[in-house]
Amino acid sequence: MTCLTAHRRSLLHTSLALLLGCSALAAHAQPDAPAAAAASWPSKPVRLVAAFPPGGAVDILARGVGEVLQRKTRQPFVVENRTGAGGNIGADNVAKSPADGYSILFGLDTTFTVNPLIYKSMPFRNSDLRPVMVFASQGMLVSVNPQTGIRTLEQFIARGKDKGLTLGSAGYGTPGHLAASILTHATSAKVNHVPYKGNAPAALAMLSGEVDGGVISSTAMLSHVAAGKITPLAVTTAKRNPLLPNVPSVDELGRKELQQEVLFAARVPASMPEPLVQKIQAGFEKAMKDGALRERMRVNDMAYEGLTGDAAAQRIQALADRYRSLAQATGLKME
Repeated sequence: MTCLTAHRRSLLHTSLALLLGCSALAAHAQPDAPAAAAASWPSKPVRLVAAFPPGGAVDILARGVGEVLQRKTRQPFVVENRTGAGGNIGADNVAKSPADGYSILFGLDTTFTVNPLIYKSMPFRNSDLRPVMVFASQGMLVSVNPQTGIRTLEQFIARGKDKGLTLGSAGYGTPGHLAASILTHATSAKVNHVPYKGNAPAALAMLSGEVDGGVISSTAMLSHVAAGKITPLAVTTAKRNPLLPNVPSVDELGRKELQQEVLFAARVPASMPEPLVQKIQAGFEKAMKDGALRERMRVNDMAYEGLTGDAAAQRIQALADRYRSLAQATGLKME
């Protein structure tokens, strides 16, 4: 009996020792798991979730970046358009995806800087997603249907004060919606905001005379300006747009309060391990050095920014602070 008990004790001690040894090995190996995931990324197709419609600036940027990364990594980078609710649908999709580097959001700052101010409830929290890179910025174009007879920004504002204006946008929470509120607040113009499902439908509504005009992404308007189908009044940047050299800026027209820009950024789930975030960021930085991609951005009026880390977060936060103040002053909301 004594020998049997001793034997059992010996087996128990051996088992405990093995268990503790395995636990120690697992604990030692665990910190290397994120590094291993980062080192192997990408090892399968990556979804680039574009939160805005095909053919728009966000979609163009996502496809351009994806093409470069696919060529460099020999893994597919597939653009998936998840549109609607001012970018909320696409952002929510990525926020609820695994933080493994295979779902990346491409969208605008307004989803995070404006939408929380106008939607009664958001399907995700801003803190659920973190910016990896602010790729570019872009001004907006104030323009009208030629049949309005409006030829200058001051005539545009005067018409708004006198008779009111109908302005189209790409939807609630989009930069064009914000622009309508900025215009009303800064000039006391009476604006009827008409939301559409994207910049292209908003531009078509302006061309047909369904709305008087709009403050719309310049990417969607450049071809119409070139064809003489719309009347451009001003760009919402401090300086003139090189692609529209004959169109004055709001600053030079003495309307600095109408200044507005849009940021194009990529985000990932906030719980993503830092080594993997850094690997994805490094991939974006390499992609941004591609000459063809940079030219593609330029002709679509995306001014290169290339901000990462704290610089990217601070750039977005500065806009969020401005828009929060504007919302408080104007009562910016869903109509």
